[in-house]
Amino acid sequence: MNNTYIQKFDLDPVIPARLREHMTVHDYKKGEKICEQGEAIDHLYLLVEGKIKIFTSSAQGKILVLCFKKPLEAIGDVEYVRKSAVINTVEAVTPVRVLKMPYRAIDESGASSVPFLQFLLRVITEKLHTDSNFTNFNLLHPVETRLASYLLSVSPEGEDNPEELSNMVDVANLLGTSYRHLNRVINMMIKEKWIERKKGYITILDRESLRKLADPVLYE
Repeated sequence: MNNTYIQKFDLDPVIPARLREHMTVHDYKKGEKICEQGEAIDHLYLLVEGKIKIFTSSAQGKILVLCFKKPLEAIGDVEYVRKSAVINTVEAVTPVRVLKMPYRAIDESGASSVPFLQFLLRVITEKLHTDSNFTNFNLLHPVETRLASYLLSVSPEGEDNPEELSNMVDVANLLGTSYRHLNRVINMMIKEKWIERKKGYITILDRESLRKLADPVLYE
């Protein structure tokens, strides 16, 4: 099983053979937390199937959704380098499969591997680049564009029921707007017949119009 994903994501030159011996496959159900903010972490995860949501929580219980990620994505890479607790909570949005590598095994078999260290550097650098683009996107684009981008990010082709309305407060936080203003934009899109709101879900009706409005799509 591991070798299937090693080949699929071209990881053979990156992950040393001795480190691969310690890799295990783990599955998570939709809504299950992979790691939680503030908790200790002792594994590096590679997301190979499904989609995850990354968010942070305040002491008052307020949640800020930071982004959504698809394969290939590393979890616990920054924590490994910093030797820190989990920075942000990671939750499965769909059924998820990950490859897990113990930090101990990385210390023994990966820390001396230049290709593996370069891989970690690329992953972390890409996260910094994505975070910068995300911030600029929220600052420079109207909520209509941000919402269209979000809907396309969480709704691949053929899956047009992306978001339960009970989660719209999270969406408003992600988009950097108020729930009230987000609701106004949703109603505008309903009027334009780009989406519909039915039985607790938003359904995309006109993907092409959303794609034109959302260019570029930056929430994943």
